[in-house]
Amino acid sequence: MDKKGVETSDKRHLRSMITREKILKSAKEVFLEEGFQKATISQMIKKAGVGYGTAYVHFEGKDDILIVLMEDVMAKFYEIAETPFSPRSKEEANDIIENQAYSFLKLAEKERDIMCVLEQAIGVSPEAANKWKETREKFIQRILKDIHYSHENGLTRAGLNFELVARGWFFVNEMYLWEIVRGEQRAPVEEIAEAITSVYTAGLYKGV
Repeated sequence: MDKKGVETSDKRHLRSMITREKILKSAKEVFLEEGFQKATISQMIKKAGVGYGTAYVHFEGKDDILIVLMEDVMAKFYEIAETPFSPRSKEEANDIIENQAYSFLKLAEKERDIMCVLEQAIGVSPEAANKWKETREKFIQRILKDIHYSHENGLTRAGLNFELVARGWFFVNEMYLWEIVRGEQRAPVEEIAEAITSVYTAGLYKGV
């Protein structure tokens, strides 16, 4: 391909990316205004100012669009899970984990509107439900990695099934995440994070 052909291809790709982002932005606005079930692909296309054919080049439908939006939000949550973890004591581990739990739940508070849409979708869309299951497993495996680090450094109690511990810790955080999204939590995020971390680390780590 000559230079002119490359430039044309680059411009076409750039226009395609701009159109895709325009659709995503408009779709998010529609989801927030209408909720998942009432939102339609027609509303999104109209708001974005693109044709049906153009929209379906990028997405298969509103479920597909929501999953892309979901991935963007989950990336923010997963960044918290990727916090460097190399504690040398139970106290140090507790501090890191409590900060992670606080940041995780605080982000749920910040992203409450789109997370409300996501919760609606998980209940009615098999695609969204499966994506959430995949996301959950990714978090659990990351927690398990941190637990194994602690175990290899002699910080954990003996005789525990670490996979069950990792799953339990995620499910506790997940429960409070959805309570915060619904505005149902009974205490400030700081207090929730401190309480659940204290229980978790007391059960997992040696009392030294």
